[in-house]
Amino acid sequence: MNPFQKNESKETLFLPVSTEEVPPQSSNVPKKPSPKICGSNYPLSIVFIVVNEFCERFSYYGMKAVLTLYFLYYLNWSENTSTSVYHAFSSLCYFTPILGAAIADSWLGKFKVLSMVGLSLIALGTGGIKPCVAAFGGDQFEEKHAEERTRYFSVFYLSINAGSLISTFVTPMLRGDVQCFGKDCYALAFGVPGLLMLIALVVFAMGSKLYRKPPPEGNILNQVVRCIWFAISSRFKNRSGDNPKREHWLDWAAEKYPKQLIMDVKALTRVLFLYIPLPMFWALLDQQGSRWTLQATRMNGNLGFFVLQPDQIQVLSPFLIVIFIPLFDLVIYRLVSKCGINFTSLRKMTVGMILACLGFAVAAAVEIKINEMATCQPNSQEIFLQVLNLADDEVKVTVLGDENNTLLAESIKSFQNMPHYSKLHLKTKSQNFHFQLKYHNVSVYTEHPVEEKMLYTLIIREDGKSISSMMVKDEENKTTNGITAMRFVNTLHEEVSVSLGTDASLIVAEDYGVSAYRTVQRGEYPVVHCRTKNEDFSLNLGLLDFGTAYLFVITNRTNQGPQAWKMEYIPANKMSIAWQLPQYALVTAGEVMFSVTGLEFSYSQAPSSMKSVVQAAWLLTIAFGNIIVLIVAQFSGLAQWAEFIFFSCLMLVVCLIFSIMGYYYVPLKPEDVQGSADKQTPQIQGNMINLETKKTRL
Repeated sequence: MNPFQKNESKETLFLPVSTEEVPPQSSNVPKKPSPKICGSNYPLSIVFIVVNEFCERFSYYGMKAVLTLYFLYYLNWSENTSTSVYHAFSSLCYFTPILGAAIADSWLGKFKVLSMVGLSLIALGTGGIKPCVAAFGGDQFEEKHAEERTRYFSVFYLSINAGSLISTFVTPMLRGDVQCFGKDCYALAFGVPGLLMLIALVVFAMGSKLYRKPPPEGNILNQVVRCIWFAISSRFKNRSGDNPKREHWLDWAAEKYPKQLIMDVKALTRVLFLYIPLPMFWALLDQQGSRWTLQATRMNGNLGFFVLQPDQIQVLSPFLIVIFIPLFDLVIYRLVSKCGINFTSLRKMTVGMILACLGFAVAAAVEIKINEMATCQPNSQEIFLQVLNLADDEVKVTVLGDENNTLLAESIKSFQNMPHYSKLHLKTKSQNFHFQLKYHNVSVYTEHPVEEKMLYTLIIREDGKSISSMMVKDEENKTTNGITAMRFVNTLHEEVSVSLGTDASLIVAEDYGVSAYRTVQRGEYPVVHCRTKNEDFSLNLGLLDFGTAYLFVITNRTNQGPQAWKMEYIPANKMSIAWQLPQYALVTAGEVMFSVTGLEFSYSQAPSSMKSVVQAAWLLTIAFGNIIVLIVAQFSGLAQWAEFIFFSCLMLVVCLIFSIMGYYYVPLKPEDVQGSADKQTPQIQGNMINLETKKTRL
């Protein structure tokens, strides 16, 4: 029966008497069909829902786009800690929908939760919004417009990724291109998404009078739990062979709960059982904002026509989704259908899992190539050494071992750029190296202590008519995250203050003082203001590239004033960030086939009284997927490429399990799902035996 048509026969229920009376529930569903968009079968109300979702997702993904690098650069956390906290936050965002769904289906209804709770309190907002907004949009369609409802879920997912597309491109620019208090402007990057949340609230409220608002159907989550518990308890109590067997284990609840509720719970448990393997897909997909972003920091973002920040590469995912959704809906799925292939929802989801598996295999290959092109690291009982000759003439350097044997012998010209480090072996974890320096007719012997697994630079300087040397550590980890690092050697006789556009100047001591490291954004630095006690001057540092470590020597050897001599001792990232495109394309295609299909599948298979609960359970799989990443990041100890391979193999195994489960799953027909919509189910709390609702025509 269509509840929106006039002049139809009405029905009433004679409810069995119960010790707990159920109050009548007034329906907010309009008496007449809701207005449609331009004469189509699409309700006008979904426009406000889709625009609201666009704004809300802009806020959410805009904030998440810069979150990992905020942890890494601003809070100075490690990569594993940043990854773990990122996924802990994502997991919490997808755990709270269970609470939001329970409130929506049981108490306030989807509309009030979405507007009152979800958009007012950001901390719990995801819990209020996520389980309700997709199902609430589906509620706007009459059952005879099921095809349009299926198309709506694609448009709905398109709006999610349109918001994500713009936000993941804009918020990294707000972070990196705008300076706040001399640093990256994280305040602006987080503030703009906050403003979009306010706009989302206004847009959603504007469509209030157009919405179909099915009333909440009582404490349905509590009824489900009690029904399941009663069925298990009854089955356990009657486990002897004297009692006749029942077709389904939930039929043991028939002595207390109505038949319709048991049927709904059966449908619910069948869907939830199918959800068990799904978290693994989300474990892979959500690493785009953590592990894949960290991988991008070790790559070169210069595309020639545009320089891409590491956290901007995430824009590929929503950009490809905006392209793939109409491509799959209008072209690929129709071609598959014309070929006579029954491409069911579960088969689409299985193919999506396979594509995600392939995407992570490609990510592992990219990671291996990055490691091959990166600077090697010294192993146990090894050091890397390079020599910087700041004297005015050539110096021959000889490194002597404990037995006076020669470990290294090189002639270094004045201000010669050394192409690479030299590897030296130690006998213990730390020892002293002896150096012989020949300059003109003078030989200088010196000794410096070193420790294993470190990088060192031996700086040779003039000392009157002779020379001297000093050993400094080079911190390679300053560039491992793809940022640009630099430090200065000051050959002047005055202290130099270097202003790099940050809140504090870099102070370099006089007479060959060596500064601390300073990290900066990639870019051109033609004018860097410097100051001594007696004069101001500027230095041209040129291009500072991704992942490079620079040493600048401030000298005054010409009549043009102080200048900076530049040495690149850790080379720039050589692998282009464009090599991440194949892995993004594979995983995004998998997301379109898995997630868009899963949203519609969850709604279509959910009993009418439990649609938000099923949507929340779908989102709960995302929460568990993030927990998987958190655990692996903290406790696996695997190299990054090996971790990608591990996830790829695990996804393949889970895909096989899911395909077997899907083979034996029998989807519910629309008339079965909507069976409870044609008759009201009484809320029964007392001990009823074999009670059935009776209908009579007024």
